[in-house]
Amino acid sequence: MPRSRLMRLAALVALLSAAVAGCGDAGGLRSAGPTETAVAPDTLWPRLTPASSPAYVIGEVNREVVKGLTVPGGDIRAVDPVDVVRREMAKSPGDYEGAKAPYRETGRLIGDCGDGAGHGRCPVLRPCYRDLTGDGRADLTLGFRLLPGRTTAVRVYTVEKRRLVQVMSWDDAVSGVELARRSVIIRSPSEVAGYEYRLQWTWEPDQKAMLLTHDEMLRTGPHPPKSSKSSKSPHSPKSPNSSNSSNSSNSSKSPNSPASPSAGTP
Repeated sequence: MPRSRLMRLAALVALLSAAVAGCGDAGGLRSAGPTETAVAPDTLWPRLTPASSPAYVIGEVNREVVKGLTVPGGDIRAVDPVDVVRREMAKSPGDYEGAKAPYRETGRLIGDCGDGAGHGRCPVLRPCYRDLTGDGRADLTLGFRLLPGRTTAVRVYTVEKRRLVQVMSWDDAVSGVELARRSVIIRSPSEVAGYEYRLQWTWEPDQKAMLLTHDEMLRTGPHPPKSSKSSKSPHSPKSPNSSNSSNSSNSSKSPNSPASPSAGTP
C-alpha cells in the first residue's frame, strides 16, 4: 500500500476513535428523550350535519374605498394620515362630537394635528409605510387613539388606480403592533394574568383584503400566585363598540366577531 494512502487511513482511524471517545463530552450530541407517539384527533359527533353557511353575518372581509380622496401619482405617502382619520370620523360624527360621545376627546384633539400625525397631542399616531400586499409599493398602516378610553384603532390602506382603499380595520386595547412580511400582528392584554391575546391579519390576494388568520391566547409571564380573588381587572381596557359603525367587521371582540372565543370581550 502506498505510504500516502496508509497515512490517510491512519489519520481517519484516529479521527473516528476520538469521535467515539468524545460522545459523552460537553458539547456533544445528547438525547432529548423519547419522542411522543403521534395521536390522531378524535372526531366528535360524526353524524352531525356539517354547517354550510355561517350562523352570523360577520363581514370578515374588510374592504372599503375612501370616498372623495385620490392618491397623487399613486404614491400613498402623498396622502395625509390625519385627513384619512378625519374622513372616517365624519362618517360617524355621533362617536366624536358632543359631551356624551364615546370618543369625544379624539374629536377634540384632532384639531391639534397641525404639525402632523405623531406630534404633540394629536391622537393620530406616526404612520408606517411598508409593502403588505406584495405589489412592490408601500402601503399605509396607521393608528389613532379612541379617547378618553384606552382603545386604539388600527387601519391598513393600499392604493388601487389612485384610489385609497382600506383593507384592514380593528379597534382594541393595544399593547403592541408588529408588521411581518404580509401580516399585521396586534397584541392585546388579557384579563387572565400572565397571558395576552395575539391576533394576526394576513394579506389575501384573492379577497384583496387582509383576513384574520391567527387568533391566539399566549402566555407572557410566570404562573400567578394562587388566590381566591377573581383575576378580572377592575378597569377592563376592552372596548365593546367600534369607532366605525358602517362596517360590521369593525366591531370589537364580541360573540359575533370574526375572532374566536379566545379573543372574546372580557
